[in-house]
Amino acid sequence: MENGVTVFGLKFSLCSLVDPFRLITMNITIRYATAEDCPQLLELINELAVYEKAPEEVTVTPAEFLDAGFGKNPVWKAYVAEENGMILGFALFYTRYSTWKGCRLYLEDFIVTEQSRGKGIGKLLFDKVVEEAKTGNYNGMVWQVIDWNEPALNFYSKYEAGIESNWLNASLSKEQVGKL
Repeated sequence: MENGVTVFGLKFSLCSLVDPFRLITMNITIRYATAEDCPQLLELINELAVYEKAPEEVTVTPAEFLDAGFGKNPVWKAYVAEENGMILGFALFYTRYSTWKGCRLYLEDFIVTEQSRGKGIGKLLFDKVVEEAKTGNYNGMVWQVIDWNEPALNFYSKYEAGIESNWLNASLSKEQVGKL
């Protein structure tokens, strides 16, 4: 692995990024999230919800989030982009099963802090998730993007991602399920 080490079977990538416009050098580590990262991840989840104009939609408790990722039956994994102990971004994913396509990696949340955007951190994270889809032998990778999020749409277009416009999201809240 280029500029990296393997510890206890986990690969740690060390990347030096230089933003030629800002002349800022960053030493970014991309690694799997740990239980200790959950408070910072929740801060970023709330930042994403504010950006997406839906802060009231974040209802998961810290205990639920921790258990879902690191409890007895974890359902998600994440990569974090870290510099000097600060998480600057993360990509949270899990296995989704499609009756048409089989097992696919589902990218649930993908965010880089506002002050760290435009420095290549998102590319490092996204490429790491793509690598996970390849090495995990998934039949592809899927995610959602809000139709007004031009920076995200432009980012995904660089990967030649297909963006569907004919499917609508549907959901039932915990309260709605309880009433049925």
